[in-house]
Amino acid sequence: MTTTDVPRSPSGHEGASALAFAPGRALRSGVKVLPEHARAHNRSLVLQTLYHQGAMSRADLSRETGLTRVTISDLVAELIGDGLMIEKGVREDSRPGKPAILVDIHRDGHRIVGLDLSGADVFLGAVLTLDGDIVARAERPHPSDPAEVLPTVIDLARQLVGEAHAPVLGVGVGTPGVVDDRGVVLTAPNLGWAGFDLEGALNAALDLPVLVANDANAAVLAEYTFGGAGDDVLLVKVGRGVGSGLLAGGQPMRGARFAAGELGHVTVGTDGGPVCACGKVGCLEAWLAVPAIEARIAADPAAGDTVLREAGERLGIALAPVVGVLDLSEIVLSGPTELLGGVLAQATAEALRTRTLAPFHEGVRVRMTAQGADIVLRGAAVMVLTARLGVS
Repeated sequence: MTTTDVPRSPSGHEGASALAFAPGRALRSGVKVLPEHARAHNRSLVLQTLYHQGAMSRADLSRETGLTRVTISDLVAELIGDGLMIEKGVREDSRPGKPAILVDIHRDGHRIVGLDLSGADVFLGAVLTLDGDIVARAERPHPSDPAEVLPTVIDLARQLVGEAHAPVLGVGVGTPGVVDDRGVVLTAPNLGWAGFDLEGALNAALDLPVLVANDANAAVLAEYTFGGAGDDVLLVKVGRGVGSGLLAGGQPMRGARFAAGELGHVTVGTDGGPVCACGKVGCLEAWLAVPAIEARIAADPAAGDTVLREAGERLGIALAPVVGVLDLSEIVLSGPTELLGGVLAQATAEALRTRTLAPFHEGVRVRMTAQGADIVLRGAAVMVLTARLGVS
């Protein structure tokens, strides 16, 4: 068998599988890998295995991936030559025969730059390891002049590239707005962008591979890779606005117009409600966005729990059809814990239970993310890992 061979699936059958987004999950795909693509697929399979399982011998890699030892030997040599893999010495064990040499991804050999443009007041940036650990941070104030937004983002990215102290594998960007699969921001009113090729502009300015996605879509990748989320999960990101990222069967869903997850301006209920910035009455964002919740609590501090319970119920109303249609097992909330955790999360779970089919959906879990304010930055790193190495 040569390096163009397709590995066995976990069931032992010949076949290809595509990229997964979490530890220990077989790579999977809905399409067959063509011979001309098999080598790249096999590289990704080897890197994905090492990324989540750690250093192992060439023989171990052969057993784990279903590729022959000749194929593994060839791929390992190629990846070492590319600087993506290293030998880590002899394994200490008591087994007979020649001690095995362990190989692993060269985790310290590259860095990733992540940018989070979703903040109301500042743009956040970080240098991350391949394992998603942040080793350097920087930020810039959100410019009031839309014309200064791109120069500010470029300046922030350049500073972080300079602080990487290792070759930068790529730059991942999470931005508010609707973003297509080429990194074009179709609309982001808060940044003054419409039909703007952010990925292309940053690529030209930085001379590095750049990946751009909606901030909530980036966040759900971080939750899946680093937060232990299941294959079917919706992450609701609450800040100045409200958005969500969705995985179904372990695969991101973007929608026909790249607007999947745009929950903020869905009207929840027929009983009116607060006026939204978009002009409609009763949008989820008008109930749930952080400024809206804080304003209502400030107006009547004694009614804080009531405000949070009402916001959580409205979120549950908006999510119940989604949970029912997609049979989701988990809802993850990302935003200020003091607002979203506790009363609000409980009210959301209760609303979901009363509005979906009990035998199937009464166990839907609603929880806060443990990723904190770094969730978009870490999701941006996953985007780069997936695009550049085929791992996540």
